[in-house]
Amino acid sequence: MTHDQQRNRLGIYGGSFDPVHFGHLLLAETCREACELNRVLFLPCGQSPHKPHGAIATGQQRAEMLEFAIAGDPRFGVCRIELERGGPSYTVETLRQLREEQPDSELFFLMGADSLVDLPLWREPQAILQLATIVAVNRGYRPPPDWSSLESRLGPSVRDRVRLITMPAVDLSATEIRERARAERSLRFQVPRAVEEYIRQNGLYRNGE
Repeated sequence: MTHDQQRNRLGIYGGSFDPVHFGHLLLAETCREACELNRVLFLPCGQSPHKPHGAIATGQQRAEMLEFAIAGDPRFGVCRIELERGGPSYTVETLRQLREEQPDSELFFLMGADSLVDLPLWREPQAILQLATIVAVNRGYRPPPDWSSLESRLGPSVRDRVRLITMPAVDLSATEIRERARAERSLRFQVPRAVEEYIRQNGLYRNGE
């Protein structure tokens, strides 16, 4: 076995997860299998610079819902470093911290392919491409990203640092789930049962957005 084969292949999946639902879990599992990842860490963001109004549930609640959702599966974990850092959460800072803490790990940053077009607008996008392989997930039969636009803004090497994979289309929305919770409608088969119970017991999303 070569040194590269021995390296820990670690997936990082960031998001609000407000709340986590089965679409999130399927994306993580699809990437874990397709990229042969040893583990995937769900990374609930603190304050997203792209969503200035922030999440509805607290960081602690979103992390706890994630813990319930993945309980019993050692291939998944929850990383709270952005919640602990405070302030706006920038991916490049998180990846640098993870690289320092786990120098022997090869990092894979998971994201929806529809977000890939915005990567040039993120803080230090070139550094992000150096720190991690981007795994862009295309849901269903949506068209592939515009590579020519990405190459013109990030350089021709961007193709070498992005892996595009496809997952089944799952039409689930955290916004719609929050609205269903506010209206006290069923969340069954949209979120894990433990997450459904957590939302109910804690009265989350009852006051709307």
